[in-house]
Order: sequence, then C-alpha cells, then structure tokens
Amino acid sequence: MKKLINAPEDLVGEAVEGMALAHADLLRVNAAPLFVSRAAPKEKGKVALVSGGGSGHEPLHAGFVGRGMLDAACPGAVFTSPTPDQIAEATRAVDAGAGVLHIIKNYTGDVMNFEMAAELAREQGLSVEGVLVNDDVAVEDSLYTAGRRGVGTTVLAEKICGGAAEAGRPLDEVAALCRRVNANGRSMGIALSACTVPHAGKPSFELGPGEMEVGIGIHGEPGRRRAPMEPADRVAELLMQPILDDLPFKPGDDVLLFVNGMGGTPLIELYVVYRKAHAIARERGLRVVRSLVGPYITSLEMAGVSATLLKLDDEMIRWWDAPVHTPALRWGA
Repeated sequence: MKKLINAPEDLVGEAVEGMALAHADLLRVNAAPLFVSRAAPKEKGKVALVSGGGSGHEPLHAGFVGRGMLDAACPGAVFTSPTPDQIAEATRAVDAGAGVLHIIKNYTGDVMNFEMAAELAREQGLSVEGVLVNDDVAVEDSLYTAGRRGVGTTVLAEKICGGAAEAGRPLDEVAALCRRVNANGRSMGIALSACTVPHAGKPSFELGPGEMEVGIGIHGEPGRRRAPMEPADRVAELLMQPILDDLPFKPGDDVLLFVNGMGGTPLIELYVVYRKAHAIARERGLRVVRSLVGPYITSLEMAGVSATLLKLDDEMIRWWDAPVHTPALRWGA
C-alpha cells in the first residue's frame, strides 16, 4: 500500500484540518465532534442543509460546504457513517430558525445515524426533515444498503436544493424539491480497478487485468456482473442503457448529464465517455441542457466512471444555475 498518509487513524482529522486551512475563507472545523461548516455567519431565516457520510468520497461532502450548497458536512471514518452526535451537533450549529434538511445517501449506517440525530435535534425544538437519495440502478440490497444505493444524484440534490435554500425557500418546499430531484435522477457505475482502504491495507476486491466490474458501488461493493474490459464507447452504453430503461424518459425531456470519475480516472477519459453518453441521450430524443464532468463523488483511488441522468424541470434548472461558492464548485456572482 502506497498512500500519502501519516497513520490511518489520523487520516480523516488531518485531511479535514488541511482542507480548512486551504479554504479558510469558506470553512470552519469543529473538532469534537467532527464536522465542517460555513465560515460565514448564519443567515437568520434560511433553511440549512446538512449532509455527510464516510470519508474517501471527496469532494463529497465537505467540498460542497459553502454558499449555494451545504451549510455543514459530517465526515465519518473512511467508508464509515458519521455518528449521531456529529450529525446532531452540526444540525444545531447551523440551524438559523427556519429548519434543517438532512440529505442522506441510502446506506444503512447513514440512514440509522441521521434518523437518530434528527430525533435528538427535534427533542431540542428544531425542525428537521430528512430525504434519502437512492438513485443507483445497478443493484438493490447491496452489502451496505436496504434498497438502492445513493450515489451521483446526491451531488445534484445538494446543488439544486442549496440554491433554493439560499433564495429563502421554506423547509417543506426545499424537502419536496429534494425528493423530486431524487425521483428523477438515475445513476450507474463501472470500476476498472479496486481501491485500498487505509485501515485494511489491501485492495477491496480483485479484478484481472482485462476485467471490469459493471454496476460497482462507491465502497467497492460488487456490481451486476464482472465483464471483459470494453472500449470507452461501449462503457458509456453499459452505463446509459440501464439508466434510460429504468426511468421513463421521453423525447423532448430536458436533462442534466453528469459523468463522474471514481478517483483514479483522468479527466481526458471522462470526456471521452461523456461524448458517447451525450450522443446516446440525443439518440433517445433527450435535450442535454446542463452538464457536469469530473471527480465529484469518488472512491479513494478507484479507477472507474459513473453516469447520472437527471430529468429537469424549470425550477431545478433555476436553482442549478444559481451562484455557488464552495471548495469543489464555484460559479456565478
């Protein structure tokens, strides 16, 4: 195992400390319990967004803390859910009087701990809504989940709902918007190599030199099947076809196409996949009106790619286009 770390047990804390130093204008770190929040003062009356999950998926989630997205993120140990006290303390810290939305990837530990944290916060008089993201079409009831896994749509939900919250929309509307984004988003991933969790010190699974795992999860969970390595255009087809078959997209729909790197795939390869995925969407009569390409929800150093397709409505487009200023995404005024 070759990794730029000091000790596995110190990895998350040291990484978060470094991130806060690099983005001191945007982020503040609470050390115990550990969470990252905005450096800017709270805006009274604004709905706050909190998310989190195991570390190793950077920039998810702390990289999306800032104006137009999250108010706080709770990093767990690598591939391990944050604890209820982390989430509850972050919720209390960012509440500005209008309630808090928890955006939760559908992994068993995340679901359980966010539910416990929400109950703790409600006992103290806070209004808390929770929305599950379960957009992965590859498998159901994996090693980590009951039902579908939450993957690429998480980033899109945090951006779109963050825009709505920044504009002063109330908690019930922001939560309903988040559920609509989740209902209209679908994702699929393929791995070309495994990743190595620092505490384990060995790859999470084995792939032969000419193999790929179709339908992989972001923690290295098995996918639908192991298959021979294919050219990029065929990989794009294997990603897009299950997505298009799962959600009733129809000709003329406006969509956002998100091609995501799993951590070890260079951007030049992601654009090759995006090119074919875009062509497939057009062949189905879809209008790709918004795009995102890059490593935004990763799995340490895993080589691989995922595609997410989100059917957009006018409100989603409005909030997607709203200004954002976070370590990982910056656009607008």
